[in-house]
Amino acid sequence: MNASDLDHLNEKFGINHLLRFDLDEQGMARVLVTTGSCSAELYLQGAHLTRWQPSGHSPVLFLSTKSSFAPGKAIRGGVPIIFPWFGPRTKNALSDRTDGPAHGFARTSDWQLTSATMDGEALVLILDLGPSALSSSFGYDNFLLTYKLTFGESLQLELIVDNSGTAPFIFEEALHTYLAVGDVYQVSVTGLADCEYLDKSDGYKRKRQDDPIITLAGETDRPYVNTHSQVDLEDPSLQRRLCVAKENSATTVIWNPWSKLAAGMADMEAEGWKHMTCIETANAGENAIRLEPGAQHTMLAKISVRDFDH
Repeated sequence: MNASDLDHLNEKFGINHLLRFDLDEQGMARVLVTTGSCSAELYLQGAHLTRWQPSGHSPVLFLSTKSSFAPGKAIRGGVPIIFPWFGPRTKNALSDRTDGPAHGFARTSDWQLTSATMDGEALVLILDLGPSALSSSFGYDNFLLTYKLTFGESLQLELIVDNSGTAPFIFEEALHTYLAVGDVYQVSVTGLADCEYLDKSDGYKRKRQDDPIITLAGETDRPYVNTHSQVDLEDPSLQRRLCVAKENSATTVIWNPWSKLAAGMADMEAEGWKHMTCIETANAGENAIRLEPGAQHTMLAKISVRDFDH
């Protein structure tokens, strides 16, 4: 993106003292939000939210200091958008293809901002992603993604999928939210009691969450299936509770790579895993979505922060 493109964005969508566009040190275009209720940062590549900080609180999202900020490279942290497959691409009822990057193409594609408005004291951004040469190369030509972000004292994220084709298609999706924590050894997660999950760190064994409180003590990669519940993360170190509510999402993924896996990640700092826990709002695996021609599906996540004394 050049200076002229940046000027055009600021002229069309900029809101005085609240919303502006600039380029980071690597020349990547981003949106900077500063309102009375929060501050935030969003990259146009991947519609990738990298920061959200409600006023009076520390940052809610974890972002690795070694993240790649380069065209075509995924950012480590924040809220990557996973679409149209989760993890490696696998065969489904409508396709036997297995090619493509992990977690699909949406998180490294260039999105178009279509609207920036105020709704009371909240700032609302809407971005779109349609078919491209990249998506076509993987067999996706008849879709439209719309991403609506509402920034305020809470953060609301809506991912809307339209099937503009004449045949159904099956997709997976996730808002792969990296939450910042003070000390991963101290956090606890609730809201998933009695749910079944696939334990990816134990050979994909299917298990049941018997304990109502989840604590992390090693590599954790668990898609909890058939659950629509709100999930809360208690963080004694930062004296706060992060609440992740959702709609039209049947999968919740809890993930932390821990020390061994993180050591092999070029874009993760050595101690970064100690300060993050992913709670992902998703529809994946057996909860994948089959979308009929002309139909629309909306998945919503809402994140809020509560101090321990509230």
